[in-house]
Amino acid sequence: MSGHSKFANIKHKKEKNDAKKGKIFTVIGREIVIAVKEGGPDPNNNSKLRDVIAKAKANNMPNDTIERGIKKAAGADSADNYEKVTYEGYGPNGVAIIVDALTDNKNRTAGNVRSAFTKGNGSIGTQGCVSFMFDKKGQILIDKEECEMDADDLMMLALDAGAEDFSEEEDSYEILTDPDEFGNVREALEKENVPLTQAEVAMIPQTYVQLTDEKAVKDLQKTLDLLDEDDDVTDVWHNWEE
Repeated sequence: MSGHSKFANIKHKKEKNDAKKGKIFTVIGREIVIAVKEGGPDPNNNSKLRDVIAKAKANNMPNDTIERGIKKAAGADSADNYEKVTYEGYGPNGVAIIVDALTDNKNRTAGNVRSAFTKGNGSIGTQGCVSFMFDKKGQILIDKEECEMDADDLMMLALDAGAEDFSEEEDSYEILTDPDEFGNVREALEKENVPLTQAEVAMIPQTYVQLTDEKAVKDLQKTLDLLDEDDDVTDVWHNWEE
């Protein structure tokens, strides 16, 4: 992973997201519905809901919008019925792609995802065809410029809270956790007012693929853009080193 700036990718992703706040809020709203239906409306007793609320705040979703979403999901007449689905496939030159979606219509979502792969000269594969190339980890990124805590103190705080790994890059710190420890580590950092640029359970590539062919880059970008524009799609993970 040397030379691979995860933070640069995150900033690029965030800039795109900033232009699409509407979609981000829609996705988080659906995640709130699923979290509430699985574990109830009280974040103190629902770690998944706590994680979604943290994600909502990181994306500047207003508190009243979050509370309204929780109340609506907890209501007896809530008809929202979203399901999490995952698709796996290949982009140009065998780039591995994992697509997570929340949908109330699996046929619609599957058709849209398949179309995005096809238009970028890629292909959908079977479940598990590329996920073995990724590790599922809690991933927390912190902008060095915004963090006042000393690197050693930050590392000890994270490790004491249950983190598996701490690394320092040119412009950021990265903390990796077991998915089950993610909430504990995030909450420990928040209690010390550490500003988090990103905090989520992510699919992290074990190795990265570089694309040198201009057409392959354009094709892959087309697939990623189409997936990004789809309201059902929540996350896209890939091992292309941009």
